[in-house]
Amino acid sequence: MTVTGILTAIVIGAIIGALGRLVVPGKQGIPIWLTIVIGIVAALIGTAIAGALGVANTGGVDWIELLLQVAVAAVGVILTVSLYRRRGVR
Repeated sequence: MTVTGILTAIVIGAIIGALGRLVVPGKQGIPIWLTIVIGIVAALIGTAIAGALGVANTGGVDWIELLLQVAVAAVGVILTVSLYRRRGVR
């Protein structure tokens, strides 16, 4: 992976993480760096799911892949917030 690829993953991860966080109702008490990490992981998992479903490479914008990534990020945010609260970290 090149430096450009890593920077792109961070930027896309931040966007996906933010979108996933916006989808989840209520206040999420997790730091922004954790949201970015969740977004990066969600982008990778969402792309893998889209590839398995055969919708990863379509003409134009890959809306289904994007929706999968945001859904995975939302689930990641929900799980992380619940674990963060359980540990008493604020």
